[in-house]
Amino acid sequence: MGATPRVGVLALQGDVREHAAVLASLGAEVSLVRTPAQLDAVDGLVLPGGESSVIDKLSRLFGLREPIVDRIAAGMPVYGTCAGLILLAERILDGLPTQLPFGGIDVDVRRNAFGSQVDSFEASIDVPALGEPAVHATFIRAPVVERAGAGVEVLASVDGRIVAVEQGPLLATAFHPEVEGETRFHRRFLDRVTGP
Repeated sequence: MGATPRVGVLALQGDVREHAAVLASLGAEVSLVRTPAQLDAVDGLVLPGGESSVIDKLSRLFGLREPIVDRIAAGMPVYGTCAGLILLAERILDGLPTQLPFGGIDVDVRRNAFGSQVDSFEASIDVPALGEPAVHATFIRAPVVERAGAGVEVLASVDGRIVAVEQGPLLATAFHPEVEGETRFHRRFLDRVTGP
């Protein structure tokens, strides 16, 4: 692997461009991933916010679901925001009957836990792993982690509800740092991609 991290943004649905812009601003070589061959060419993957059930359905349609699951199991670094958190969970508590996550992080999540689109909000949250200042976070129909396994590091909570987690090379947030110009989570993800 070269000094420039080669990362992909899963480009099936959701806020793909915002993630690609943040990653590029941090010096990454960014690809939009829609095929297994494009997935093979990257060393890390971002799962953007959007509709988790739609991304799940499209990943199967495009033949990406199993390759993504396999790459996660093989240790590929992945960062998921909002719907991406749902997709990285081992269990979705209120998913559609046919909905399956990619898995990887030993958490149970609840979709739209903070309410509907009109209940979207912004908050300043402390993330000790990122240091100061507090993270300005945007929550849009955000999920919440209701159970975190022993191997999961909880990075942040809001009102006692877990909204950011990490397990090995996998990182996930219930909120959208990419819409606020917050780059520290993406930088943390890139450190996993370029790390030993």
